[in-house]
Formats: sequence, structure tokens, C-alpha cells
Amino acid sequence: MPSQTNLVAKTHRIGADEIHHALKQVAAAISERHSTTPRLILLGIANGGVEVARRLAALLAPLKVPTGTVDVSFHRDDIGGRPIPKEFAPTLIPVDVNGATIILVDDVLFSGRTVKAALDEIFDHGRPAKVELAILVDRGDRKLPFAADYYGFMLEATLAERVKVSLDPRDPSRDAIDVNRATANQPAAS
Repeated sequence: MPSQTNLVAKTHRIGADEIHHALKQVAAAISERHSTTPRLILLGIANGGVEVARRLAALLAPLKVPTGTVDVSFHRDDIGGRPIPKEFAPTLIPVDVNGATIILVDDVLFSGRTVKAALDEIFDHGRPAKVELAILVDRGDRKLPFAADYYGFMLEATLAERVKVSLDPRDPSRDAIDVNRATANQPAAS
């Protein structure tokens, strides 16, 4: 069940206070569902999900949830269409995934291709008991059948719009989500 249902149609900027509130709501929903889950792991998808996962882990501190990173570079289904986009954060899973409950974290859910690639990477490391999905922004228009278990915002962005999440690890007051029309040099997919 999603953590909240913020519909933000035609919004061009979401500010830091709204983002922090949404992250707190996502963390509260995770905490409520998993307060007694014995082997819970947060895995942020590189690059956008890494800071989201770090923030959620801080909010979930009483649960002491191990946090790691999943690099999807070599599992992308569009690898033939462009060079391999080696991410800045390699896969780093701090504990054994076998039998664990994993919460996969990303900043934006769009087509679902990144989630599929992340699942492929996780299953290269073992077989979790369960995988859930936590997203800061669900922008809709899925190409693959994935839905977030937890999300902060649901935007109704058109295919011609780009959703850009900027989370500043040093200064969270600068956090923002911008929705802009894509230019010729900027793809609409986020």
C-alpha cells in the first residue's frame, strides 16, 4: 500500500520542506510495516536512489537497517542503444541478501526499466525473501508492471516533461524536485 497520495499536477518545483515531509511519511510507513522484520535491508539504486536511501536509513535509525547501493549499469535493457553508463556508486550490499527483506529505493519511478535492472543485479547476489519498492517521485507512464510500495509524491508529468530530483547531502535546505519541459539535448525520461 502506498504511503501517501500527493497529486501534484503542473507543479514546476517542489521545495525542501515538502520533500522532507514526504521522506518522513515514507519512513513512517516502512517503520510501521517492518518494525519486527528481522532482516531488513535498504538498497539505493545508483545514482538517484543512493541519497534517498541514506535519508530513509537516518529516519529509520531505531530499526538499525543496513543500507547499500545497487549499480544497474550492466543490467540495462537499453545497453545496445548507448554506451554503458557506469554509475558513480558500485554495487555494495553490506549483508547477505538470501532470505532478507529488501527495500529497493530510487528517486523517480518512470518506465520501470531501472527497477527491473536493479532486481536483476540483486538476484545476482542471492535470493531475498521479499523485495519492496520505495520511491520519492512516481511520475507514472510505466512500460513494465512495477508499482511502488511506498512513495512520497505522485506527479502527472507528460512524456515531454523531465522530473529532476536534487537532494543535497551537505545542505538539505537546497533539496528540490523540478518538472521542466525536455529540450532536444535533454531526454524526458528520468
